[in-house]
Amino acid sequence: MAITAADVNKLRKMTGAGMMDCKKALSETGGDFEAAIDYLRKKGQKVAAKRADRDASEGVVIAQVNGDNSAGTVVYVTCETDFVSKNEDFVKFATTISNAVQAAMPESKEAALALEIEGKTISDHLLEQCGKIGEKIEMANYEKLSADGVVAYNHAGNKIGVLVGLNSNSNSALDAGKDAAMQIAAMRAVAVDESGISQDILDREFKVGREQALEEGKPEAIVDKIANGRVQKFIKESTLLNQAFVKNPKQNVAQYLGSVEGGLTVTSFQRVALGAL
Repeated sequence: MAITAADVNKLRKMTGAGMMDCKKALSETGGDFEAAIDYLRKKGQKVAAKRADRDASEGVVIAQVNGDNSAGTVVYVTCETDFVSKNEDFVKFATTISNAVQAAMPESKEAALALEIEGKTISDHLLEQCGKIGEKIEMANYEKLSADGVVAYNHAGNKIGVLVGLNSNSNSALDAGKDAAMQIAAMRAVAVDESGISQDILDREFKVGREQALEEGKPEAIVDKIANGRVQKFIKESTLLNQAFVKNPKQNVAQYLGSVEGGLTVTSFQRVALGAL
């Protein structure tokens, strides 16, 4: 069967693959469009496998919430180069995935990859992008969060996505939640408060603090006290509610939230950043 330019162009529009790839796919499958699409998918799979050892540390992180601000998702779609991550079509592709995930709120990344967009799973769409772009393309991370009020924040050209859960969904609470989200993006809190830090981490901080004190020549009798002080400093600097509020360092984040609305607090958060898996 003769493969016409119109056939090649039709397949290109259907798949987004390159002209030569589409011509070869149609030639290999006798002009069968469905078989040609499968051929291109297989090409994507080969590209993905061949590039499996490549570092896909670039990409797009997108956080968003539902209409009543009660639930949100953050999705991280990776690629290999900054050039691709800034490409308008790639950002649009990542946004399409984020929209589908936000609508479904799946329980896991595996369930998210199985979601269908226009009759094909997200996993298949990602493989097709591998074939089209020639880079390793993955959905590297997916997180979701539900609370009385949820705020989404996208920072630094979609390089960081943050979800913040609040115990209120008033307008003033949601506005304050954006401030909290910006704080999380910038200051990299590891937990909401001390209760969110594992005892193993606290024990490790104590041990390091004790060893530092001994190396500094502090008397054995006071090294535990010094180590405990350093643990408290770690908690203050690493937990959101105890951190100094960036916009007004004279108060911590808990005090700021309380000043906006009595009893307002952050109940949970998710922070997804480029390169962090």
